[in-house]
Amino acid sequence: MNVGTLEEFIDEDHCIVSSTMGPEYYVPIMSFVDKDQLEPNSSVLLNHRGMSIVGIMQDDVDPLLNVMKVEKAPLESYADIGGLETQIQEIKEAVELPLTHPEVYEDMGIKPPKGVILYGEPGTGKTLLAKAVANETSATFLRVVGSELIQKYLGDGPKLVRELFKTAQEHSPAIIFIDEIDAIGTKRYDSNSGGEKEVQRTMLELLNQLDGFDTHAEVKVIMATNKIETLDPALIRPGRIDRKIEFPVPDLKTKHKIFQIHTSRMSLNDDVKVVDLIQTKDDLSGADIKAMCTEAGLIALRERRMKVTKEDFDKAKEKVLYLKKGDIP
Repeated sequence: MNVGTLEEFIDEDHCIVSSTMGPEYYVPIMSFVDKDQLEPNSSVLLNHRGMSIVGIMQDDVDPLLNVMKVEKAPLESYADIGGLETQIQEIKEAVELPLTHPEVYEDMGIKPPKGVILYGEPGTGKTLLAKAVANETSATFLRVVGSELIQKYLGDGPKLVRELFKTAQEHSPAIIFIDEIDAIGTKRYDSNSGGEKEVQRTMLELLNQLDGFDTHAEVKVIMATNKIETLDPALIRPGRIDRKIEFPVPDLKTKHKIFQIHTSRMSLNDDVKVVDLIQTKDDLSGADIKAMCTEAGLIALRERRMKVTKEDFDKAKEKVLYLKKGDIP
């Protein structure tokens, strides 16, 4: 068997196909082939000798998409987020409401946003909020890291972007979450490097897909980055990404909420005081506080204790801050 592409129909029983070797052929279509499924650009199986069409190949989906697709909505909810009331409200208006109550925008006479970009320091809750909004909408959650869209072979990156949006539309309502978008979305510049040109082609395909789908479609795009200043202005202009949501480093009040969320199921000793553990001067993000609580619990388990003490939290905090600075104790 050979694999070819159907270029055009000549009549009901004959067509022009191009083979993977290059030349085009005028070939017959065998009677047992379901002709209703044949259409231009579809992949077909060709007999090795006569090059006649003997079968139809189903469209292949990149195997990476099977990793990206999440069958069930994430388990995280808004209750798992400490603080960020403004950010939660903004993402509800931009993503949740258009998916759950699109008629509200029609009654108002405005178009819902196509997508949002979340930006801020690492560990401030961007990914967590994206998962929470997918949970609230019961949407299919497709998560991909920007670096995964940079493929080894020419043309694979743009193809993966096309398949990503196609899969989202087939499983709508869906949310496409592209983390670390700066891997492919940086400002364009002239380059002779083949790798850089391929990255730019991938971004151009992403721009094309953002322009191509309807704002009323049940597909929303959420992007996240730590470096919004490096992104190409064409990527985050209104009409493609209609809302930019900043995630600041948590203040003292927010740190307390995050600490309480992660210790709500832990058995704490009486000497554990949140005020003593979370100080204004500490450069701790939400992810750092979660890591600190986990580490304190592990220290207690190591010593066969069921209650976590202040000393455990002090040791855990010291370790987390060392790791954050890059100095492993």
